[in-house]
Amino acid sequence: MSASSSSKRKPHRYPASSFAPQSFVDLSSRAERERLSGSALRAFFNLVSRWELRDGDARELLGGVSSSTYYEWKKKPERTLEVDRITRISYLVGIYKALHILYGDKLADEWVKLPNRNALFGGRTPLETMCSGGLLAMQVVRQLLDARRGAA
Repeated sequence: MSASSSSKRKPHRYPASSFAPQSFVDLSSRAERERLSGSALRAFFNLVSRWELRDGDARELLGGVSSSTYYEWKKKPERTLEVDRITRISYLVGIYKALHILYGDKLADEWVKLPNRNALFGGRTPLETMCSGGLLAMQVVRQLLDARRGAA
């Protein structure tokens, strides 16, 4: 192919699609974290109640916060969380939502405390896996459930 014919090629274009990516929330922005933190904590404590979690497990899911901090947050959720804690809560809320799409309310709320034979869990409960594996385990559990429900 000559240089002149290759210069006449049209640029590649992506096919039309209904996918419109949302813009990312800039969690490095204190203003964004201030905006999200209170509602994130309220959602987290609602989830803890629905899943009937022990306070120790709930504290571990938040990254190992102390008892005094946990109870203060529970009493007064209006505060600014760090990126790690907002991210953890985001994964947990996504897990909660996916479970309620996949299963009835009763099983959805019990699922995290049921032993699971999936290779990811190895007979442990998803809760044990997330408490011991932290943020990365929460991400993988979320991805597993999203894949099960056919989400992108």
